[in-house]
Amino acid sequence: MPGPRIYTEHPIAIHDLITLEDQASQHLLRVLRMSDGDAVRLFNGDGSEYQGELEGCSKKIAQVRIGSINHTDAPLTLSLNLGQVISKGDRMDFVVQKATELGVSRIVPLWSERCDVRLKGDRLEKKVEHWRKVAISACEQCGRNHVPEIAAPLEFSNWLEQASSDLKLVLHPHNQKPLGQHTPPSSVDIAIGPEGGFTDTEIELAQHSGFEGLLLGPRILRTETAALTALSVLQYQWGDF
Repeated sequence: MPGPRIYTEHPIAIHDLITLEDQASQHLLRVLRMSDGDAVRLFNGDGSEYQGELEGCSKKIAQVRIGSINHTDAPLTLSLNLGQVISKGDRMDFVVQKATELGVSRIVPLWSERCDVRLKGDRLEKKVEHWRKVAISACEQCGRNHVPEIAAPLEFSNWLEQASSDLKLVLHPHNQKPLGQHTPPSSVDIAIGPEGGFTDTEIELAQHSGFEGLLLGPRILRTETAALTALSVLQYQWGDF
């Protein structure tokens, strides 16, 4: 058996003995009750997965001897860059988790005029680190070896200025056309608004920045549903679905 998939920050090479971080060690030794000789798969975001076995473990520290490279992720067919206005509660966690599973390359949390969430200082840093851990956990589950970037939050207007993908889309019915009429892109920036949607001023600003409207059917979708639907549609149209 290949064993559970575990993320580590350490560089990995064949024959290395990797000492895992505390949380990973506790999960393997206390939760899964694993011991020396049991198989474990490691990844660190370099694109490869490494097969190994537990060796020389103590009660609190797990070590893995690397035996081989299992496989390496294929290059992404479509680079998906998600600009997601921050939502309340665990909705943002849900978006980060599922967007990671769907193959997003980069997630930028955004503030907009109708965003009700405002974080500063240590609280903001802890929240960004939390979202990164959510993405890592999703990679462990779905078999992905590249961890998507979780960028520092930006104001929506500042994100628009930085957007540079081949195709730029904002979830809104203005200035839209069917996806099939676009030249197939290699990268897409997709902007998803808050619960109350983007304001008319923000939509106008997005259009001036080269964004085109994307409408996902006749129904009004919740912000977390909209993000996952848009990513799925784009992966189906031009990606690896």
